[in-house]
Amino acid sequence: MAYRELLRADTHVACLWIRDAAPTAREQRVLPDACVDIVWTGGRLIVAGPATGPVIASVPAGAAAMGVRFRVGAAGAALGLPAAELLDTTVPLEQVWGAEADRIEDRVAGASTPAAQLAALAHAVDERLAADPDPAVRAVATGVPRSRLGLGDRQLRRRFADAVGYGPKTLERVLRFQHFLGRAARETRPDLAWLALEAGYADQAHLTRECTRLAGLPPAALLASGAGPAGERSVSFKTPAADGATMAA
Repeated sequence: MAYRELLRADTHVACLWIRDAAPTAREQRVLPDACVDIVWTGGRLIVAGPATGPVIASVPAGAAAMGVRFRVGAAGAALGLPAAELLDTTVPLEQVWGAEADRIEDRVAGASTPAAQLAALAHAVDERLAADPDPAVRAVATGVPRSRLGLGDRQLRRRFADAVGYGPKTLERVLRFQHFLGRAARETRPDLAWLALEAGYADQAHLTRECTRLAGLPPAALLASGAGPAGERSVSFKTPAADGATMAA
């Protein structure tokens, strides 16, 4: 089973992705990445909201899945509702976009190939994008310290709840965790103590607490499971390639 991402030079959409059909059913651990996805499951469209913990997803046999992944902080503007309403939940797209979601589902289902289905979904999403993402949230997502934004804590929390789904401190925790996964993916024999400091944790114990809280597994077990960076920290975003795509088993 292969998974591919196609990066987008877009203010709202980070990438399109597709996962080929698997020969047998399995479970997949999905980790917090600060992003929100619209996903075609083979029968319907769902919105996977911002997560603060692991989600164990069932992957059925014989069905490809694909989706549109929004950039960190772009989900609220892209979907037209506060992202906090989707926190730690997955809902049918029709609960967000109403009857329009049914029309999009018909267009995707009617496409002849998985690639055509993904193109139909991407086009339908592009047609709805209007409001720009919050620039303050994007600044934090790209590493700008909150202290440089000139915004009070209450205002920041409100804007982050609308754009990301949770507050700036939680976003920083998730991005630090993804930074750890990205560092670990580049190491043949990861040294957890060194990786903890490189990723911004106080020490290895701090990494262990945060990893267990966000992923449901301690660092060594998580890395042994094959987990890697996701969202805007995925390998795709670090790989120089003509189409910005990557494949992984």
